Amino acid sequence: MDSLIKDRLERSKQQSELMAQSLIDQPGKFPRSTNAQGTLVTSNWSWWCSGYFPGVLWYLYENSNDKRILEYARDFTARVENAKNERGYHDIGLMLYCSFGNGFRLTSDTTYRNILLVGAESLASRFNHKVGCIQSWNENKSKGWQYPVIIDGMVCLELLFWASKETGDPRYRDMCISHADVTMRNHFRKDYSTWHVVSYDTITGLPDKKNTHQGFSDESAWARGQAWGLHGYTMMYRETKEQRFLTQAKNIAGYILNHPNLPADKIPYWDFNAPDIPNALRDASAGAIIASALIELSGYVDVALAKTYMAVAETQIRTLSSPEYFAEKGANSNFILKHSVGSLPGNSEVDVPLTYADYYYIEAMIRYLERN
Repeated sequence: MDSLIKDRLERSKQQSELMAQSLIDQPGKFPRSTNAQGTLVTSNWSWWCSGYFPGVLWYLYENSNDKRILEYARDFTARVENAKNERGYHDIGLMLYCSFGNGFRLTSDTTYRNILLVGAESLASRFNHKVGCIQSWNENKSKGWQYPVIIDGMVCLELLFWASKETGDPRYRDMCISHADVTMRNHFRKDYSTWHVVSYDTITGLPDKKNTHQGFSDESAWARGQAWGLHGYTMMYRETKEQRFLTQAKNIAGYILNHPNLPADKIPYWDFNAPDIPNALRDASAGAIIASALIELSGYVDVALAKTYMAVAETQIRTLSSPEYFAEKGANSNFILKHSVGSLPGNSEVDVPLTYADYYYIEAMIRYLERN
């Protein structure tokens, strides 16, 4: 397995270098996906995924110590800086921590530190004490959302944990714990599947609407939503060592791994309740996020459960590393993985490469090597 991963990391580095070369002379641009014709679609810094490609480059630099990759990582990370002042959505937690966070971790660049701290305060500005959560999106009257909080927000909290440790200010940490507790109480069904969106009444602080915006139906289990929950609560246990967060992560993992609709190769359908299973589209991004989370979670549980988690993650990495999902050099518009699903109900980014699939795939492989 180690040799396979080392080979795919090297090939991923080659592919990502081609991607960087293709955009280096286009200031402010980031890889996002491809269109129906297979042509590269880019974004600017304000797209929620802008931090992922810089994060891929930082991970690949960490693994290879290749100075060319370091130069690209610095260039594309600098392009995200404007996000530090964004107070209109919660995704700055990802945008900044995947890029500047990994950069600071590897270089101790004080410029990166300062940018992260400004960004943490911007993210913290979206916390509502009555609700006890960070608001994900702004009010949407057409959908009946007063104060929408999405399960994806669990993976935006890591920036605030970092800021709390870096500054000694417990306020950021307290926000994370409150957000995780409220989300645990209101986002999850009895079987530990999750809704995508919970909207709160800002007067009472209580949920007033629950939807699965990017899934098959409001009561279905959108695959990437389950993955975000698993990744987020695993991180919550790492940062707090609070048993309730470990229990939640294990329960979410149990739901995913024991689901009758999880395929043998462990790459989930885009929704666990998609009506056209087994012909439904797969979501490589969900598979990669789950694999990364399971590898980390395996370090916090007993030996038997750890073996189960690692076996599933290994199967997922092997599947994603196969020709079905792993692109040949120069193909796939220079993305690493194929076959992800952004929002099928919205007919957006359906069965295409996605920059965050690449990020969590690389993260999963690096974590696997660290665990073995």
